[in-house]
Amino acid sequence: MLVTYLRMSTALPAAHLLVFAREPELGRVKTRLAAGIGAEAALAVYRELLALTAAAVTAAQVPATVWLAEAPAGADPTQPRPEWPGLPWRVQPAAGSLGERMAQAFGQAFAAGASRVVIIGTDCPGLSAELLQQAFDQLLSHELVIGPADDGGYYLLGMNKLETELFANKDWSTATVLPDTLADAARLGLRVAQLPTLHDVDSAQDLARWRHPARGQ
Repeated sequence: MLVTYLRMSTALPAAHLLVFAREPELGRVKTRLAAGIGAEAALAVYRELLALTAAAVTAAQVPATVWLAEAPAGADPTQPRPEWPGLPWRVQPAAGSLGERMAQAFGQAFAAGASRVVIIGTDCPGLSAELLQQAFDQLLSHELVIGPADDGGYYLLGMNKLETELFANKDWSTATVLPDTLADAARLGLRVAQLPTLHDVDSAQDLARWRHPARGQ
């Protein structure tokens, strides 16, 4: 059963942002990073990434819904989460691949009346309000907008109608996600706008590169 603070039967504005996130709980976030720096340090980094993402979302002034990977223990479903002040939240389906969960979130936003929908995660410290606004602007003249990550994935995906094939047959969390998604878009004849390539933080090496970018050059 989905926990909801936002009544999805209520019509959404034309532009809507989806944020896939996790509750900041010790041992349950950034497991790859934790393998290199320890669980407590990884949790601190994740909290920092959440704060950066939330600030970008707030500054973009776009209606948004947070989709949490799991239901927070004891949370009041009518109240926003502390990390996401003012934002409604839902819980991702328990089963299915990442692609299936993203497709469901897109589908529900479109069904509720949105006509331009963008999804982001919380791994990209370079995400800004300006990039979010640019993504929605690009959807006025393109069917798809994508923010490439330099690890071969993407930090942002947006579309103006649900394209389920973009979420199928992907080896998620690998370097093939971006090229496979772009290949699908080309086969479907979609006009694609690409945002600047940014850096995700998933591992200790990624963290070092973020903290000391000059050393990673």
